[in-house]
Amino acid sequence: KLKIFDLEQFRDLVLVFEEAFEIHDVTPPSYDLLNKMLQRDNFHVFVASDGKEIIGGLTGYALDHYFGNSPLMYIYDLAVKPAYQRQGIGKQLITHLQEFCKTEKIYEIFVQADLEDSHALDFYRSTGAT
Repeated sequence: KLKIFDLEQFRDLVLVFEEAFEIHDVTPPSYDLLNKMLQRDNFHVFVASDGKEIIGGLTGYALDHYFGNSPLMYIYDLAVKPAYQRQGIGKQLITHLQEFCKTEKIYEIFVQADLEDSHALDFYRSTGAT
């Protein structure tokens, strides 16, 4: 889990997202913006590394809601570099997020996925999601 001022790792994760989601011709986020995001209490970033570089990660928001006494965790983005996919890295990221949520007394995690995105739906179902 990244902490405040882990800006290089966060920026590297943004590049992973750009590659995995095939995002082109965008202006990279500034270090100032990334730093502001990392300082938010409800924003969380988890990364996976091969020891040399960031190869995947996820971002999520803890959201308060009016139907419960504990927040919900919303997975905003999750990606693994294409060369490292199908090696269990995404599932490990989910597992680390689940462990973090337990310590923070967050009992529900959700993600938005389109019905047409069968790959994403299959992946999340493989982690035990419904």
